[in-house]
Amino acid sequence: ACPCPPGARPCSPKYFGRDAMVCVCNATYCDTLDPVVLPTPGTYVKYESSKAGKRLERSEGTFQRSLHAPGLLLTLNVSALYQHVKGFGGSLSDAAAINVLGLSQPAQDNLLHSYFSESGIEYNLVRLPMACSDFSVRPYSYDDVPHDYELKHFRLAEEDVKLKV
Repeated sequence: ACPCPPGARPCSPKYFGRDAMVCVCNATYCDTLDPVVLPTPGTYVKYESSKAGKRLERSEGTFQRSLHAPGLLLTLNVSALYQHVKGFGGSLSDAAAINVLGLSQPAQDNLLHSYFSESGIEYNLVRLPMACSDFSVRPYSYDDVPHDYELKHFRLAEEDVKLKV
């Protein structure tokens, strides 16, 4: 369970130059969101991040049924379904794992809660690169023995065991 109290906690901004800002997440504080709840029919909830400093800023609104509304026109046909979304997530590369494991345990807990918990952005999928990637500290694969078609020399690398599994 998340050690955070219920309810949204605002971003604690840290600025890097003129146009770069991140929300600080450390051992003692991490911003959180209220749990996502489906809006009532005819309404929407929007989360917006911007270069100007918004970080998952929540707002609500209602859909207008008039075709004469100024600005953006969005036509929504709820009877036409095109694809099923299984979830949302990111990639856990060697570099990401090295950075997470370099944090204190409380900071790791806060960071992982900010990604995977109901008070965070609720990731439910993670992609793991097979063998090394552009975000590895060295090149490696699972079987570098030529003509080993039966994969008798297949082995996970140390990075897989320490950083991914």
